[in-house]
Amino acid sequence: MKQSITHWVLGHKVTPYDTTGNYDLMMAETPPHVPGPPPHSHHHMEESFLILEGEMEFIINGAIRTVTAGQSVDLPPNTMHTFSNKTDKPCKWINIHSPKGFRDFFETLGIPEGEQDAQSRSVSQEIIQQVIQTAADYDMHIPPPPG
Repeated sequence: MKQSITHWVLGHKVTPYDTTGNYDLMMAETPPHVPGPPPHSHHHMEESFLILEGEMEFIINGAIRTVTAGQSVDLPPNTMHTFSNKTDKPCKWINIHSPKGFRDFFETLGIPEGEQDAQSRSVSQEIIQQVIQTAADYDMHIPPPPG
């Protein structure tokens, strides 16, 4: 099994965990006032979030929902979504993608936690462009901007 290495991914600290099932399991922490990824959907994956501490604002198919500690969100395939921490406190959460495969996104596009300026580098324009250009390779579908 792979060793779990924590990465900063688009401003969020994400640690993947090995599983024997057909799903990816991550524990994550979002610092205060950190926006989420671009709104996106997954055509073939289901995704779930469980908030452990703090709260996260989700936008799911255009509807805003605040999710607090002890609450969860289940997203079936083709559900447009994003999330952000709009509070003054960190938010800790668990994230599951099924079937397996999305862990590669975090490990490929994330900056290992131990590297200098990892969090700020994870939101650089270079990384954001890489995410936009390669997202579909990970079943992450970002619609083009309107206009």
